[in-house]
Amino acid sequence: MGYGSYTAGDWQKLKISRNLGASQNADQTFVRRNISDKLNSKFIDIRESFDSDDSPNSTPIILGFDVTGSMGFLANEIATKSLNDTITKILSNKIVVNPHFMCAAFTDKLSPLQVTQFEADIRVTEQLLDFVLGGGNQYSFDNLLWYFAAKHTVIDSYRKRGKKGILISIGDEICGADKNTLFSSDIKAVFNDHCYCSYSFNDTYKMASEQYEVVHIVIGKDWRFDKKCNNNSYDGWQQALPGRVGKIKANDVEYLSDVIIAIIKLLNGASKQEVTNNSMLTPAAKSAVAFAIEDMNIVED
Repeated sequence: MGYGSYTAGDWQKLKISRNLGASQNADQTFVRRNISDKLNSKFIDIRESFDSDDSPNSTPIILGFDVTGSMGFLANEIATKSLNDTITKILSNKIVVNPHFMCAAFTDKLSPLQVTQFEADIRVTEQLLDFVLGGGNQYSFDNLLWYFAAKHTVIDSYRKRGKKGILISIGDEICGADKNTLFSSDIKAVFNDHCYCSYSFNDTYKMASEQYEVVHIVIGKDWRFDKKCNNNSYDGWQQALPGRVGKIKANDVEYLSDVIIAIIKLLNGASKQEVTNNSMLTPAAKSAVAFAIEDMNIVED
């Protein structure tokens, strides 16, 4: 997939038709109550980001996020604002060449991963709006998305040019690390893959990292970043993925697209100073970006 192009007019039409806006809550944005087979990881063989006449040098970008109860506000922000803002900023500022976007939603390792196609146009948002929210989890199950990226995607950027795609996941829960293993029964339940081995948290990260630059963003209330708090999510993620963890406070979610853009720039070799001194950012956005990337140190795995 990855044909067509993203336009402001298409976004406006979709926004009006679905009444997308700041006043709309997550339950009003995401109205489906049953996961579509088209988006259900149990029924997906391969998601493809292929070069085409429209995108001769495709760049796959996967945005994944937790959609359990505490994260409804995040899904709503992405659907009604941040995804469009991210795409339009990437295109207008030519941050990457020919972006192909995929969105994914995870809950726990007994529930399907919800995955859009790779798209270069408004269809990625249309598919995102068919996600189902809800559920609960003990850990942030990024490893489900990492497994999917490694085993169920084919990307021309890496296959043809040796250029890694970008995979950014967002959530508020702790990572679980060595406690968060995908067993063969989990893989069967979520992906319908017949597998006779287990994959540790680090295994799936390494698998995904072969073709993707992998980053996690911790989002949440201030105590998620407080070293004195037992439910501090940030430190655990930093230990698991040193230098590849961003952060954003829940109250700053409106600046999520700026944070995502900043991380993509870092992955492309920009310095932290270049990223935070962007004249296009408002003072509040600069502050959110500086906080987000202060501990990041992108190195090749």
